[in-house]
Amino acid sequence: MPLIPEEPQIHESAQGPRTAPTPRPVPGPRPAAPSRPGRPGPLRPTPPVQRTPRDVAPVKPGPSGPAAPAATAAAPQIQLIPASAEGALDAAEEAVDLLLESGRAPGEVLVLTTGAQHPWAEHELSFGEASYWAQHDAGDDVFYADAALASRAASRPVVVVAVNGGPAGAAATALPLAHSRAGALLIVCGDPQRINSVLGAGV
Repeated sequence: MPLIPEEPQIHESAQGPRTAPTPRPVPGPRPAAPSRPGRPGPLRPTPPVQRTPRDVAPVKPGPSGPAAPAATAAAPQIQLIPASAEGALDAAEEAVDLLLESGRAPGEVLVLTTGAQHPWAEHELSFGEASYWAQHDAGDDVFYADAALASRAASRPVVVVAVNGGPAGAAATALPLAHSRAGALLIVCGDPQRINSVLGAGV
């Protein structure tokens, strides 16, 4: 019997605090969205004012960025690695290793030789020129070729030339071709005097 009078009392008390639970759930979602209480206040206008100058700052160096690669694309950089005719191929190998270690993809590098061919090229040519040039066309690995065949090779971002002997005019013929095939960087390994005489002739 005491349960019966208590139940209507609970209902009556529930009717009284009905106004209390309504505001209680409101502050619940408010912390989840703190911007809501700031609608009347100056919270919204202040963050966009601070963001606009931050966005303006990085825009200024933006236009200078694309200008630099445009210049490098027009004229690739030239690096000279002094080496004898006998050590030019080894110097070229070291240059390739450094390029790959610095993050260059193997397919971005083309190596040309003016004298004896690179052992890799000799090995691959033993299977026939078709498979040899198929690997060149795949473009997924470093490609080694005779400088006399540079006209057949496609352009790559980096071209490494090993002036390791060959005919007297091999370097004079190979360097202009290599320069035209290099997209960003041309590395020449060999006798500095001989290379500078060719490079100074208008490469």
